[in-house]
Amino acid sequence: MYEVELKVQTDHEPVRSRLSELEAEPLGAVTQVDTYYDHPVREFGETDEALRIRRERQDGDAEARVTYKGPLVEAASKTRRELETAVEDGETMAGVLEAVGFEPAATVEKTRERFEYDGYTVTLDSVTGLGEFVEVETEAGEIEPAREGAVAVLTALGLDADEQVRTSYLGLLLDEDGD
Repeated sequence: MYEVELKVQTDHEPVRSRLSELEAEPLGAVTQVDTYYDHPVREFGETDEALRIRRERQDGDAEARVTYKGPLVEAASKTRRELETAVEDGETMAGVLEAVGFEPAATVEKTRERFEYDGYTVTLDSVTGLGEFVEVETEAGEIEPAREGAVAVLTALGLDADEQVRTSYLGLLLDEDGD
């Protein structure tokens, strides 16, 4: 299974208005804190992989998930192989990773407002240190039709898929730190 995602940096208000006009289904808002880890013997920056623990809060509930993201698999979108599972205790999972040699590398904090439209999740992200982004994503076995559908959703929202950002929030934050 692949996560097919298109992301653009843009102001949320016109997109939120358009989502309302399109009668997209609101799915709620969450706060996420993602801690990314460095591998003890290979450089994830060079292999274009990522390992993270996500701590998420929504309406007073908290959960944690561990996610592996593989390298990008095509040039036209931000599509990756993704493996993810819930963990009962994010702090204990962090301790396990550190005990076997993984080291925390960076943290990404964001607030996400999610909507469902035409079989896709549309997310309005406010990322600390970076600004506002809109993501359109789905999970799919076949990449091309899913990407074409995501482009159609972006177009319906008044956004241009040619302006997509293929760099992860982690990459963008690391680029900011390197400037």
